[in-house]
Amino acid sequence: MIRTARPDDVPVLHTMIRELAEYEKEPDAARATEAQLREALFGERPAAYAHLAVDDATGEPAGFALWFLNFSTWRGVHGIYLEDLYVRPTARGGGHGRALLTELARICAERGYERLEWSVLNWNRPAIGFYEKLGARPQDEWTVYRLTDAALTDLARSAD
Repeated sequence: MIRTARPDDVPVLHTMIRELAEYEKEPDAARATEAQLREALFGERPAAYAHLAVDDATGEPAGFALWFLNFSTWRGVHGIYLEDLYVRPTARGGGHGRALLTELARICAERGYERLEWSVLNWNRPAIGFYEKLGARPQDEWTVYRLTDAALTDLARSAD
């Protein structure tokens, strides 16, 4: 079962984000707090959205998708950028990841969004195979760039 996240889901979302960071070999990089997640998802001006995959038999959270809207200047419409897709190891292979992506695709179709995009680590061959079986294709002609920490601060200060 897939459902929209609720405020009382923030602790389990936070836990699963930490689990994802461990899986991605970056446990210290996941610094978001429960309070930050609560504000981003359920504050006065939500910046992100989340869906949970819940095990039908136990009712326990099996995974999540956390996403936000992007905008294509070429297509002139919004799309969804999937920030995180995670299924707990014990629940993998049970269709939860596919169900989460299906729900996001349904939202895109319903709202007229024309893209569902995400990034995947190059070494994560199981995820890449899973995505390609769904029909997703890598965008090899693009390279992701990111400014964080000191580089971001330095650039911001250079405007002074």
